[in-house]
Amino acid sequence: MALHKKKPAALGIDLATTQESSSHGSIQVSDDSQFVTLSLASGASAKVLLYGATVVSWKIQDRELLWLSSASALDGSKAVRGGIPLVFPVFGPPPAGTAVEKLAQHGFARTSKWNLLGRAEDEEGSVRVEFGLSSDSLDEETKAKWPYAFGLIYSVTLRENTLETKILVQNPGSEAFDFNVLFHTYLRIPDVSTIGVQGLNSLTYRDKTLGGSEHQESSEVIKITSQTDRVYKSAPDAITVSESDKPLYTVTKTGLNDVVLWNPYSDGVEKIGDWEPKEGYKNMVCVEAGSVASWQTLEPEATWEGGVVHKAHL
Repeated sequence: MALHKKKPAALGIDLATTQESSSHGSIQVSDDSQFVTLSLASGASAKVLLYGATVVSWKIQDRELLWLSSASALDGSKAVRGGIPLVFPVFGPPPAGTAVEKLAQHGFARTSKWNLLGRAEDEEGSVRVEFGLSSDSLDEETKAKWPYAFGLIYSVTLRENTLETKILVQNPGSEAFDFNVLFHTYLRIPDVSTIGVQGLNSLTYRDKTLGGSEHQESSEVIKITSQTDRVYKSAPDAITVSESDKPLYTVTKTGLNDVVLWNPYSDGVEKIGDWEPKEGYKNMVCVEAGSVASWQTLEPEATWEGGVVHKAHL
């Protein structure tokens, strides 16, 4: 893959004065410089919290398409429960004996304050913002737990009926490092009992509700009827969430190997303190594109890129 010379800045553009409008739409930073809101003339919008660079809202014509817990912290005190948290450099509890073993579950990207790097629009009517995070941005405690030089550029692009999230991982250092990356997308759905997930049939998956044992998927349409936590390996690029054979969402990934399917269901939410309302599991399903079944290795002076397009069928 070609090297990208662009690097996350130590300090982004002036948040206090960042407001831009055009015939396509607008990008606006909140008064407290904690959120960036993208909007289009069509009525589509997205809201990104700089803490974790977490997308916390995606709307089309005032219809919310992401699920967010009403008890989720949005003040930077802990990772957001819902939206699209970004997992890096480890997925799940860090395995013992690895370079990430001292990190918290799901790593530090979702609990770090990102810099706003820039904004753009194109002739097709999209608006985009870019965020940066680097090893220089981390506190000393986190650096001690994962001491590699790195740079991340994360972009969020809003179009009329799609939301694209993309990440570029850079290794400016002299030592290779391994990492996982995942877009932990909470899709809002009408009722979990009526939806099905298609595109994963015949794949091998690791079932985390069964101790991580491996199984082969045998269903053309996967129904969520109990606590579900599966890592599907080498998944196809496009996964569809449907209701009564009508597509609700298509999740299309690029440069990413795997798909995680997750719903905590009624028994699982009781163990999640910031999950509200408790019956909210009925209105969400996580279809998460990532590379998590095995490690990605990034050599010195190399880059890696992956992303996902979420398309809503309204």
